[in-house]
Amino acid sequence: MSKKIVVIGSNSFSGAAFSSYMLKKGYEITGMSRSTEPADALLPYKWVDNSKFTFHQMDINNDLSAMMEVIHDEKPEYIFNFSAQSMVAQSWENPEHWFMTNIISTVKLHDELRKCEFLKKFIHVTTPEVYGNCEGFVKENYPFNPSTPYAVSRAAGDMSLKTFVDNYNFPAVSTRAANVFGAGQQLYRIIPRMVLFIRLGKKLQLHGGGASIRSFIHIDDVSEATLKIAEDGVVGETYHISTDRMISIKDLVTLICEKMNVDFNEHIDVVDERPGKDTAYSLDSTKLRETLHWIDKITLEDGLDEVIDWIDENLEEIKKQQFDYIHKQ
Repeated sequence: MSKKIVVIGSNSFSGAAFSSYMLKKGYEITGMSRSTEPADALLPYKWVDNSKFTFHQMDINNDLSAMMEVIHDEKPEYIFNFSAQSMVAQSWENPEHWFMTNIISTVKLHDELRKCEFLKKFIHVTTPEVYGNCEGFVKENYPFNPSTPYAVSRAAGDMSLKTFVDNYNFPAVSTRAANVFGAGQQLYRIIPRMVLFIRLGKKLQLHGGGASIRSFIHIDDVSEATLKIAEDGVVGETYHISTDRMISIKDLVTLICEKMNVDFNEHIDVVDERPGKDTAYSLDSTKLRETLHWIDKITLEDGLDEVIDWIDENLEEIKKQQFDYIHKQ
């Protein structure tokens, strides 16, 4: 695999963590994101030698031509796309923004990239939200049943990409990961938010009492899987990246409280469930494990310890950051 790659959405948690992972492996990275780089505490690739990382503030909605100029100049053999409007609950408020980014602009990006003869593999990072509520552990061919504007937009983008693979031989592979977590994650996500609120003496709103069930996977395990999929994944295939361990949000929050030696009831307010929230995502990752010989290595407990340490070590800087999601069109 060539040591020169492009990471679109490099300011996202997954994109920044993957960039950090690849920098440590000696890759030269061109990163692109719509926002300016956030504080170093929220940008994992700033925690390693990033002399081989070049950042461009560009987004697929407004700067596609400029992005393609950079891509044609660099001629990377591998492009990883982490960019998306990714918030689920907020997608009900301005669904057209989600459709514009995750469908229209994403399809335009694919249409430009399919013409790049130097491109060996395009890695499309998508979501299990497209399946809707899952009963049991589902495989990659599980039918789409999206239940939110966000999920609908991602399903449409995924389906369009398949037509590009089938009709243009566009060398794309797709990943769908369980709930990722780790040091550097956005503060509005459940794990860092719970840890931070405990440290600040604030209460977390637990939607629906935390009854929904998820699998949480450490971002380093996801980054390793993403590289394996880029190197050896079959064009046109989708790969699930998940642990086999499921946990309710309530039990997750309880575990964090236990680790931080605080009382659950003193730090939680139970509120109504969000509209369209799916009860469970259970991803069968057998294909990734058996064909690409991947295994997850970092336990939930060890990963939570890492997040707690990260919050504590950077608390003064983190306290100055925005705790809530701010929508950008």
